Amino acid sequence: MHGWIIIDKPLGLGSTQVVSAVKRSLRQGGYGKFKVGHGGTLDPLATGVLPVAVGEATKLAGRMLDSDKVYAFTIRFGEQTDTLDAEGPVIATSDVRPTLADVEAVLPRFTGPIAQVPPAYSALKVDGERAYDLARAGEEVVLASRNVTIHSLHSSPARGRWHGKAVTEGEASGELGASGNVPSTTPAERSPSPAEAREELAEVTLTAHVSKGTYIRSLARDIAIALGTVGHVTMLRRLKAGPFDLAPAISLDKLAEAGTARTLEHLLLPLRAGLDDIPALPLSPDQAGALRQGRVLTGIAKDDGQYFACEGDTPVALVEVEAEEARVVRGFNR
Repeated sequence: MHGWIIIDKPLGLGSTQVVSAVKRSLRQGGYGKFKVGHGGTLDPLATGVLPVAVGEATKLAGRMLDSDKVYAFTIRFGEQTDTLDAEGPVIATSDVRPTLADVEAVLPRFTGPIAQVPPAYSALKVDGERAYDLARAGEEVVLASRNVTIHSLHSSPARGRWHGKAVTEGEASGELGASGNVPSTTPAERSPSPAEAREELAEVTLTAHVSKGTYIRSLARDIAIALGTVGHVTMLRRLKAGPFDLAPAISLDKLAEAGTARTLEHLLLPLRAGLDDIPALPLSPDQAGALRQGRVLTGIAKDDGQYFACEGDTPVALVEVEAEEARVVRGFNR
């Protein structure tokens, strides 16, 4: 049991609670004790892809934290909350509602390298204390801006809603589902007519491909301000984390069923799945033994960079090759 279980995290649960659910399923299935960790925190109000590392895969969880992510999120215009999502109280209002044309016009300003100020309600530390703990205690939280990269950002108008008028025949909130999840297929999606594109939006759903450290709630706040109004996030769903998307993701109910039936191994993706962007480095038995002892391999005729070193199908180490020498970055005890 060394690899990845990809969970479609439901609303209302934190990432650590999902990790506890995986541990519980391992115990129920009689698989023994394994280290378990997650590859990127999701807020309780967010849903979607949460990679959970089991066993030796936990050594790669940090690398997953550094990976790009893809999110779908809905901005509701006219109200800003202190948490920048639907959980907090309203702290600012505006009667201004943008059109779809307005939204499309400002999105390029938020694409590429940008600076953003994280939300006061975040896990960042201020003088050793979590920012959200200070904010909840009523203290003023001032966080420094950080540089992030928005690789792509585009609107999904059929998942939004015009001010006082639904985009499709069903109201947009219904299209998103009672759980706030974006469906895998949206047959009702269509491009708005020119007249609709000029109507005022009550909300809009965007899809963003972002670098590590990006706060979607801050991005939504800043987009609303650029449109001359205020807003907050009402739906946030992670569609992809590093190499993992929703295709292999399972519900917690399915996880529990697999634990009871002792079939969790069928849901486990291999260790290699978390490193699909890294080339393999085949090893001889002698080379594998040397790496396991922490020795440096010489005469490795490969370009400089990281490689996934394997002896046959057995993972040995994540290595860094430089000047034809391979050094262990992370060793795997298999």
